[in-house]
Amino acid sequence: MGTAVQENPVNINQVLADNLAQVQVQLQNAEEKERLSLIDYKMVTFSLAGKDYAIDIMKVKEIAKAGRFTYVPNTLPFVLGVYNLRGDIIPIIDLRLFFNIEIEERAPDALENMLILSVGEQVFGIVVDEIDKVVGIQKSTINPPHPLFGDINIKYIQGVAEVANRLYILLDVDKIFNSKATEAEKEEKANQMMARAAAVAPKMSSVKSVAAPKAQQVSDVDFAFVGNALESMKKFTVTPVNTDWAKTRFGEWVKARGKDKSQLQNAEEAEEFLKPFFSPCSNDWWTKDYADSVYKALPDNSAKQIVVWNPGCGKGMETYSLACLLKRRYPEAKIRIYAHDIDLLNVSNAPLMSVPANVANDWYAPYVTKKANGDFTFTSDVKDSIMFEYHDCANTNALPVCDIIFARDLVSFLSQTGQEKIVEDFTEKLKGNGIVILGQNESLEKNSKWVPKKAGTIMTFGKQ
Repeated sequence: MGTAVQENPVNINQVLADNLAQVQVQLQNAEEKERLSLIDYKMVTFSLAGKDYAIDIMKVKEIAKAGRFTYVPNTLPFVLGVYNLRGDIIPIIDLRLFFNIEIEERAPDALENMLILSVGEQVFGIVVDEIDKVVGIQKSTINPPHPLFGDINIKYIQGVAEVANRLYILLDVDKIFNSKATEAEKEEKANQMMARAAAVAPKMSSVKSVAAPKAQQVSDVDFAFVGNALESMKKFTVTPVNTDWAKTRFGEWVKARGKDKSQLQNAEEAEEFLKPFFSPCSNDWWTKDYADSVYKALPDNSAKQIVVWNPGCGKGMETYSLACLLKRRYPEAKIRIYAHDIDLLNVSNAPLMSVPANVANDWYAPYVTKKANGDFTFTSDVKDSIMFEYHDCANTNALPVCDIIFARDLVSFLSQTGQEKIVEDFTEKLKGNGIVILGQNESLEKNSKWVPKKAGTIMTFGKQ
């Protein structure tokens, strides 16, 4: 008689549960792999006043913790000073102060959380409350910005992203620090403007056909297209301030290239068209000849203080040149220059500017001193005479009345409404005996409120 074999009973429920668990793990792994494969955007997250923010990781050079920044006089309230980052001197900006977020009083030895950013060719640090982590998302999940998502201006918000039930406000550092738009953005805007011009051109042609010869109709339409292209690609707006130059330049352009190739096809051609527009020494140190020509145009003024407004100061070379020239022209007066620009990095870096040796040994020599390390810098009285400020001249400001307004090659790069507004600001802020100096190819002659006066190669404008 054989022996019976007792088999262990199989727990079907347990087997099913184990199999289900394995399937769930496999699905989770597959979902995780798929999720990781779809991540095409990473951002560094941080907090400001208890709210979650983020910046494109491609803009973040590194994360640091530091304090005791070197104070720089005459800088904006949100510029804490400068910091030595392994030999590179970089400006430090408190993002909380920039966005008008209240913060507790800072202890002298307190360490700050910093993101070191690289925007274009500039490197700088921004101070935030807390730095969180790096988060990866799909770029397609970024939602458009909305004013309700933050306490900051919507134009500085790139979008909003939700990750793990947390809402992150993605900041656009290019707009915050006024970095130039990408060529793709320029081209897209150019195409939109050209389409608009194409829609307007037939109307212009029909209007002109009543009173103008056929050749003139075509010329006016072509000029309108060029004007729209300049506005879209270079923000240059053709108005009575520059129409005479623009029409003369268009005639030269057509003669050189031929009528069939007179239109501006891209940003490079627009830039080539505008090359002759800019004033001598634009965005550069002034030569002695140009400084002498401006000197001759400056009026006599026995006031104890000379107040100057220099909107569109750029990197500061023009402002420093103007400060030195004013010291020379009005040696007994206290000079005060309000230098404004919408490029935050320019106005932050301008107070730190060194003077090249060839410039220091030119006509600038009386206003330059040599530092211990051998570099040249401007004397303290020149530096103290300038207040570099972040300000959009299209908006109102609380400047005192001015003796001189120096705004070379600026007005033409505003919209027509912006041009009208800033010229009205000139009227309100200029003293009765004051003067306005614009770019060499800009003029207020067609405005009845202004009287032009030629002084050598420089044209000045006084109030009527």
